[in-house]
Amino acid sequence: MTITNIILMLIIICLAIFAVMRYIKNKNEAPVEETVEVDDQTYTLQMMTQFVKKRLDEITKVNLYDIGLSEEELKRRKNKKYELKKALKGCTYGDVNDKKYVKELISDLLEQEYGVDEVNISKSIPFDIPSLLTAQDKFDILIYMYKKEFGYEALTEMIKKYNLAALKYVEGETKPSYVITEDEINEIYETENIVLSFQDKLSILVQRIYQHYKGYSAIDEIRDMNIDGVSGGVSGLPESFLSQVSQTDGDYLEQITEHKVPRACDSIWIMFQGKSIRLAFLSFGTEAELKRVCQNIYKYNNPGQLSDTNGYKINEMKDGSRVVVVRPSMSETWAFFVRKFDVKRATLEQIVLFPGKEDAINLLKFLVKGARIISLTGEQGCGKTTMLMAMIENIYETMNLRITETAFELHLRKIYPTRNILSMRETETVSGQDCLDVQKKTDGSVNIIGEVATDPVASWMIQSAQVASKFTLFTHHAKTFPDLVTALRNSMLRAGVFKDERTAEEQVVQVLNFDIHLVKDFRGRRYIERVTECIPVEQKNEYTFDHRKEKTLEGKFDKFFDNATHYFTKTTERQLYTYRNILEYVNGEYVITNKISDKNIREMRNNMDESDAEEFDKFIQKYWGKSNETVTVGAEEKKRRGRKPKTV
Repeated sequence: MTITNIILMLIIICLAIFAVMRYIKNKNEAPVEETVEVDDQTYTLQMMTQFVKKRLDEITKVNLYDIGLSEEELKRRKNKKYELKKALKGCTYGDVNDKKYVKELISDLLEQEYGVDEVNISKSIPFDIPSLLTAQDKFDILIYMYKKEFGYEALTEMIKKYNLAALKYVEGETKPSYVITEDEINEIYETENIVLSFQDKLSILVQRIYQHYKGYSAIDEIRDMNIDGVSGGVSGLPESFLSQVSQTDGDYLEQITEHKVPRACDSIWIMFQGKSIRLAFLSFGTEAELKRVCQNIYKYNNPGQLSDTNGYKINEMKDGSRVVVVRPSMSETWAFFVRKFDVKRATLEQIVLFPGKEDAINLLKFLVKGARIISLTGEQGCGKTTMLMAMIENIYETMNLRITETAFELHLRKIYPTRNILSMRETETVSGQDCLDVQKKTDGSVNIIGEVATDPVASWMIQSAQVASKFTLFTHHAKTFPDLVTALRNSMLRAGVFKDERTAEEQVVQVLNFDIHLVKDFRGRRYIERVTECIPVEQKNEYTFDHRKEKTLEGKFDKFFDNATHYFTKTTERQLYTYRNILEYVNGEYVITNKISDKNIREMRNNMDESDAEEFDKFIQKYWGKSNETVTVGAEEKKRRGRKPKTV
């Protein structure tokens, strides 16, 4: 054999070895459906979660060009890879469709690759042995079964069915509170007598894996429900306190270790029909898990980084929920607050519920149709934003709406997709004043300010009410009407718009027409406590020129001092306005009380169409009788419209 033949054979052998190694490499990298070799000890939540993370990471990072696919197959897999990447990103923003897609993929991976079947699935969650199920396991099963029947009303239906939102005493506490305990969940689970199929068990298992991988831990399914909101990290002992206790009180530390004393990561609360209810049976498990949820829940639309320097973020989620996140060292623990607004229920008929509601609803409708500047006041969670959304329904279709908010909450386009509506908010580079200046050039008729919570926002409200729109609606946290006027006046002074208290207060009372004050009582009931009209005190000119008629110097001085007395009286007089309640909530029902001032009646009628003006006249006559002012206005309006006025 010649040297040439030997070299040729070596080259052939090397090429063959290279081809085999390349084949093996491509086979290992390709996302083919291969069965993972596992034993019975691997069917735990932790192991399956690790497998899902690793497998999805492989699918999203594989280099499709090295596999040797056909052009059609390459295109199909590229689209699938892009869709998965998009879903993995979107599900962390609260997108229920992306969440559903990711969960279906996890289900396929577990069943087809990991080998989960009817026998070994119970090694992760002991579905067949109720005594071994934790309270969270039972709650997950209950929510899943209720969700199959009621959809996103599942939690509401369960709470109502078992009266879980009632005040109750908990062991170790001396006062009643709103809480759902582990014992209640155990009783409900026994009562329901649930029978699960394999697909039911797999779906519950997939949800548990998903919520620790891409979801929001123990609150993942709760956040999707149609409730008022959910929060975490707002009770229990913070980590910093635990380190202090370990050095001083051994017995107390032992109680904490045994979870007899709640930690911050054990804190999960929901807002349900105005009540803050603690879910004592649920926990994030560790401080790290609570931190992970806080770091992910606010990320929609890239609002910026939550850092120790910038210790809070206010943002919205993809479904329109408002989310606020705080972190140490600004707050003592990591905490989040998700506030949901049910746009489907935002109508006056569904919000105003107590006897006399028909008259209360009619009054609110007339105030809006009459283009009055209205404030909605009350504490947090009393329903101001929802009431504002409901009142907007009665604004005439011909009017264009311009909204200024800190975070997008109203989402009026979801309710009224055919109306001319534009919402704006502050950003790091665009101030609220800039938003208002732009809105003045956008053909707006009605200016709506989501919340007047800071001094600059108060000055924007006064500006928009004076010159930028036909009328304005806004919300505020004032407790009484004088408090509202004082707060707005002080905000104007602090913002530097005015330097004189009296002048600032005059501007406020000249602008403000009506205040609707909402209340949430300790039972969680929400209602309108009062509707108050602001009536500016007319400043009459009482100065005279009588000193010119006096012949003597003494007489001229007397007349001068008369005018000086009037001047100092006006300067020192504090009362620039009066106010009176038009509607009050008395002994469980709404009562119409004092009459609306003639000036407001006249201006309201001028802003209404003919049919609404006639209905408004009937409303006035029913409660206060038809005054001379109303009769005169009615005659003048009929004449203006070219019709003969009816005789009264």
